[in-house]
Amino acid sequence: MSAAQSEVQLASSVPVQLLGVDGALVGHPVFSRYVADLSDEVLLGLYRHMVVERRFDVEATSLQRQGELALWVPASGQEAAQVGTIAALESTDRVFPTYREHAMALYRGISAEQLMATFRAAKHTGWDPGKFNFNWYSIVLASQALHAAGWAMGIKQDVSTGALGEGRTADEVVLACLGDGATSQGDVHESMVFASSYQLPVLYFIQNNHWAISVPLKTQSRAPLAHRAAGYGFEGIRVDGNDVLASYAVAKHMAAQIRAGSGPKLVEAVTYRMGAHTTADDPTKYRTDEEVESWKRRDPVARYRKWLEAEGILDQQFVDQVDAEAAQLAADLRTAVHEMEPVDLERVFDTVYAEPHRQVQVEKAWLKDYEAGFAEDQGVEF
Repeated sequence: MSAAQSEVQLASSVPVQLLGVDGALVGHPVFSRYVADLSDEVLLGLYRHMVVERRFDVEATSLQRQGELALWVPASGQEAAQVGTIAALESTDRVFPTYREHAMALYRGISAEQLMATFRAAKHTGWDPGKFNFNWYSIVLASQALHAAGWAMGIKQDVSTGALGEGRTADEVVLACLGDGATSQGDVHESMVFASSYQLPVLYFIQNNHWAISVPLKTQSRAPLAHRAAGYGFEGIRVDGNDVLASYAVAKHMAAQIRAGSGPKLVEAVTYRMGAHTTADDPTKYRTDEEVESWKRRDPVARYRKWLEAEGILDQQFVDQVDAEAAQLAADLRTAVHEMEPVDLERVFDTVYAEPHRQVQVEKAWLKDYEAGFAEDQGVEF
C-alpha cells in the first residue's frame, strides 16, 4: 500500500482539513494538490456563492415567519460543504438533492425565485432538471438515493450501448445528497447495495449536521458514517464540511476515481446545522447553547474569508460587491414571492393520474367538506 493510499484510508476516520478553524492553511499529502492551482477568480467565486446563499437563506426564513411560505428548510452553517462539493463537479454531472441543497441549486444557475416556487406552493417544482442537471427537491426522506442509483444505471447502460445523447459524456458522475438522518433509511441501504453490485458512477454525499431533527448523531450511528461504505464494498472518506477548500478537494478526488471506473464512493462532510431542521422545529428543546456556540466558532464563511484576506486575495471592494449582490437577491426574492399565485387545489387533485381515480376523488371531496367547515364558522371568534 502506498503512502497516499494510507493517508486516504486514515481520512475515512479523521476528517480531511485544509483550512484550520483559525483560517490558516493546513497541508495534506493527498488533497492539497487539488486546490494548489485554483485561480483567484475561482477562490473568490467560492466565497461569493457561500455569502449569497446565506443571505438567501435568511430572507427565506423571514418570509416563512411572515406567513408567506408554509415551510422553509434552513441550510445556514452548511455552505462550505455544499459549495465546495458542487464546484468540484462538472456541469454535466447529475445532482439528486434532498430539500436543503440551496447553495448547490443556486450554483447550478437555478434562481432564488425558482427555488421558492415549491415552498410557496406556486408550482409542483420551479425548474427543469434536464436544463440544470439538478433534480427536483426530494421531500420523501432518502428516496433520492434510489433515484440517483437508477439514473447512474441508465448512464452505464447508455455508455455500454453507445446511446449517449447530445451533450452527454461517458464519464458522468451522479451525486446523491443525504443528511445523516437519511442514512438510517432502508432506501439508502438498497441504493448502496445496487450501486456497489453494478459498480455505478455514484458519489454519495452525506452532510452530517449532527441532528436528524431532534435525534443526535450518537443515537443514529455508533461509528463514523463514512465507515458504512466499507460494508458495501467501496471507499468512504470524512471531510471537514466547514472547510470549503477541503470539501472541494475531496469531492474532486473521489469524482476522478469514479470517472476512471472505480464504482461508487462516499463522502461524509462533518458540519453543523446552525438553525432549525425546518421552520416548524424548535432546536432549543434538544440542543444546548454551549453546543451551538462551539460551532459558531467554526463558521465556514468567516474561516474562509480570514484565509482569503490573509492571502491578499479578498479586498473590501469585493466584499461590498458580494454583499450588495446578496441584498439585491433578497429584495428581488421578496417581490417575486409576493407576486406568486398558489397552485389551484382542483388541479393538484386532477393531475395525479391521467384518468379519474376513485381514491383521489374521495380525498378531493373530503378537502372540500373540510374547507366548507371554515366558511360556516366565519362569524365565530377564536
